[in-house]
Amino acid sequence: MAGDLPADPAERDRLLPRLADWPYPLAGRIAVVGECADRSADVDYRFLRVEGDTVTEPRPCGDLLAGVGPFAIERGLVAVQGDTTAVRVRMPATGAHATVHVPTPGGRPAYAGDTAVSGVPGTAARLLIDFGDVAVLPTGRVADDLDGVPVTLVDNGVPLALAEAAGLGVTGHETPTRLEYDERLRHRVGRLRRLATELIGTEPTMCLLAPPADGGSLSTRTLLPHRVHAAIGIRAAVGVGAAATRPGSVAARLLRDADRAVVPPGLLRLEHPTGFLDVVPGSSVVSTARLVLDGRLFAR
Repeated sequence: MAGDLPADPAERDRLLPRLADWPYPLAGRIAVVGECADRSADVDYRFLRVEGDTVTEPRPCGDLLAGVGPFAIERGLVAVQGDTTAVRVRMPATGAHATVHVPTPGGRPAYAGDTAVSGVPGTAARLLIDFGDVAVLPTGRVADDLDGVPVTLVDNGVPLALAEAAGLGVTGHETPTRLEYDERLRHRVGRLRRLATELIGTEPTMCLLAPPADGGSLSTRTLLPHRVHAAIGIRAAVGVGAAATRPGSVAARLLRDADRAVVPPGLLRLEHPTGFLDVVPGSSVVSTARLVLDGRLFAR
């Protein structure tokens, strides 16, 4: 909790590296949760990255955001509201807000359940992370022609440029490594990213879309500036889901009906290189959290 750490950020940053010996070059990820300073939400969530003796505060990690809701309830920062408790979260680093809907039958967070998230062992209770902010089309159009390629530009706090993979000469089902070594693709994507930046004034993340290959709704490949994402970021997934609701967008044209034998009704399943992520079209993503340990940590 924020209250367990020094109030002075400099003193806090001197303490955190001593709380554990972070293995190099792996960076430690810490969620600091406390009462919301401006009362616009229930709690503030700061994402801190610790690498060696250096502490930075990058854009909040969406994966850790799922755990903020149950933690806030466990620590008494938010009172249980019934079978489901909505925890309103502010992220001071960006000013963004989200609401984590936590199952709380019996007056406590529930962790056991049958919801699976790719990359997470086993199953757990389903959480819903709602970002609330409706994605906008920064150009006012559902698709723009960039160098002969139809591209949907969408911004829900994270600007995205969505293009059909086939239009760039790939299937959209390749492994990240194969896409990273495709020089022609990298050159083409770099040009599209520059053209998109000129249109909207900020550099977007490129996401290649294709029809699903494994019973989902869409296949995705997220191209970061220097690598291809092994999965898909939560905010990017919400942006793709929002674009899919806009008739005429690249996402809407490629959208397919998911296999309802495996995908619950009302969800879009976004396939990615290591599995899938389910989203509620518009502003929400399905996640899980599990209580692993609870105790005290002493600085070396």
